Amino acid sequence: MATFLYKLGRLSFRRRHFVALIWVALLTLAGVGAASAPTAGNSSFSIPGTEAQKAFDLLEQRFPGTSADGATARVVFKAPSGEKMTDPGNKATVQDTVKELSDGSEVVRVTDPYQAKAVSKDGTIAYAQVSYKVSGMELDDAAKDALKDSAQDARKAGLTVEIGGDALQAVPHTGSSEIIGIAVAAVVLVITFGSLVAAGLPLLTALIGVGIGVSAIAGLASALDLGTTTSTLAMMIGLAVGIDYALFIVSRYRAELAEGREREEAAGRAVGTAGSAVVFAGLTVVIALVGLSVVNIPMLTKMGIAAAGTVAIAVLIALTMVPALLGYAGRKVKPMGEKGKLLGRAKKQDQPAEPAKPNLGTRWASFVIRRPVAVLLLGVIGLGAAAVPAASLELGLPDDGSQPTSTTQRRAYDLLSEGFGPGFNGPLLVVVDAKGSDDPKAVFTETGDAIKGLKDVVTVTPAQPNKAGDTATITVIPGSKPSSVTTENLVHGIRDAGAGIKADTGANVLVTGSTAMNIDVSQKLNDALVPYLVLVVGLAFLLLIVVFRSILVPLKAALGFLLSVMAALGAVVAVFQWGWLAGLMGVEQTGPVMSMMPIFMVGVVFGLAMDYEVFLVTRMREAYVHGENPAQAVVTGFRHGARVVTAAAVIMMAVFAGFIGSSESMVKMIGFGLAIAVFFDAFIVRMAIVPAVLALLGRKAWWLPKWLDRALPDVDVEGEGLRAASGDDDGDRQLVGA
Repeated sequence: MATFLYKLGRLSFRRRHFVALIWVALLTLAGVGAASAPTAGNSSFSIPGTEAQKAFDLLEQRFPGTSADGATARVVFKAPSGEKMTDPGNKATVQDTVKELSDGSEVVRVTDPYQAKAVSKDGTIAYAQVSYKVSGMELDDAAKDALKDSAQDARKAGLTVEIGGDALQAVPHTGSSEIIGIAVAAVVLVITFGSLVAAGLPLLTALIGVGIGVSAIAGLASALDLGTTTSTLAMMIGLAVGIDYALFIVSRYRAELAEGREREEAAGRAVGTAGSAVVFAGLTVVIALVGLSVVNIPMLTKMGIAAAGTVAIAVLIALTMVPALLGYAGRKVKPMGEKGKLLGRAKKQDQPAEPAKPNLGTRWASFVIRRPVAVLLLGVIGLGAAAVPAASLELGLPDDGSQPTSTTQRRAYDLLSEGFGPGFNGPLLVVVDAKGSDDPKAVFTETGDAIKGLKDVVTVTPAQPNKAGDTATITVIPGSKPSSVTTENLVHGIRDAGAGIKADTGANVLVTGSTAMNIDVSQKLNDALVPYLVLVVGLAFLLLIVVFRSILVPLKAALGFLLSVMAALGAVVAVFQWGWLAGLMGVEQTGPVMSMMPIFMVGVVFGLAMDYEVFLVTRMREAYVHGENPAQAVVTGFRHGARVVTAAAVIMMAVFAGFIGSSESMVKMIGFGLAIAVFFDAFIVRMAIVPAVLALLGRKAWWLPKWLDRALPDVDVEGEGLRAASGDDDGDRQLVGA
């Protein structure tokens, strides 16, 4: 592999005009496609195989024309202080609003609060429900404007009016913190390279890669039903890995220049050595992201594949466009050790290559080698303490209750809770399929009576049968908020009662609605977590055996990852569920952690964690293979790799942390979770626990059965073939992993 990548790097350097033209053309093509494609909103949400989804599909069959998947809006009215919604003037205003809303071309029906008994007991709050023919992502802007205008007219009459539901889906924004994250990355690159040109290369290539990936997602969003979160995730991960991969290539290029090689040769060797590590690091990330498809949740699968595509683009750009741009930069990219005029004078030619004083990476590694047991225990205990809150993990999906208090959706949610109880925001829809029953009406009545006898039930509406009379819907209002454990227990209670009814009558009782769907999603994700871990960690474990030619090193890498991901989950629970530092993170409403967070973090963090493992440990292995003892090999790896890996981790943390400013709780949580996970993994696991374990294992760390060594393919990550071909093996030993 190293030889092939070496040739690719030299070709890209030499034919830089052609390479740059290809990538610019791809960026232009993707941009034109994104600009001409129809705008897509939030993707549709379906969970194949769950009871909630089966009930939803049954509604589509048995209640045709009801637009079960259509958007809904709840227009919530509150009377001025001292007045009631039943006062003549307020009642007339509400009825005028209902009439105005009914005129919309995409409106199916609008319920009158006074006819539907949708007025609170104290008479101060009422709501009108608007049902549309199309989903929220397909709803015309004119319909949304009409909804807002009608509410504004009622406000002018003196009422407090807020709008909930999915008809008004705000496009999430990340805020200025995303730009701050990129700015921090730029500062770190300037400090690392000491040159604006060298620092600008990773940023430029990463932005081009993300531009192509996100534009392609935007162009295909409508056709493939990709939501806004998909492109945000691809941007988040694409920026982070794109900068990191280019950083490693440029760093190695500067190290090659410091050895006196010509620039084209240096570019080829940088891609042949550091580029090999980039390929395998990228593969682990792609495996982890594509592996999310085993969960069988379409939205999660699309998010994973889209992000994996962006990572693949980042790898290709690092291998081709980075050496091409290095060709354009020429002498503006200095050899390693020369910082130019930006951060100080260039190093004199007669100055020794190695500084007299060991660098920080060398001093830290030497410290760990002297006290491996203490460092190992401190790291494990620290991560274990951070992971403690994960034992209290509660899972759910965000609803209007998790929106910022500045939004009308959240204010409508709070008004409905005030007037009708917390469970009113998460009604349960029970679908009774009595097609095979002798007396469907009796079954409907029996089901309603059984539900009324359960705990935490506030209201059970009479059964509403379809035209054929064989299927009916029953709405159940819980007494607790949608995300509570009590409501979850009620869903299970209804399903248990339904099992008894089926045994007696043959009728099928299904529970759906957003609350039931959230519960089913959480269960499906929990069930898929272990198979997903086995698949992703197993494949990556095999890949790392090939890279490191060792059994214990990949095993140590996997166990270290589990420590970091559990600690990161603990931090997420502490902030988003318990409320620690919630104000600092902009978390206005604490609650259950997003259901997808554990399995998503497992996938993404594992891929990113292996990046640092590959870049840091390959240098240690190369030093050991060339005669250094295990302790010396660890120090050598840190001497050449710690500075670059540290910079890469800080950059990745800055990029992820930039998304904490998003207005969408899902993106905010992902940004925080990934940023803290990179911190734990890079600085505690890879920088402390890994060298401590390798020091304790000694030569055993690099043991591999001879039969397995013969069976494994030789991928030549360290560039042995390049050294053998050039005959300068000794000169290259000090560069691998730089």
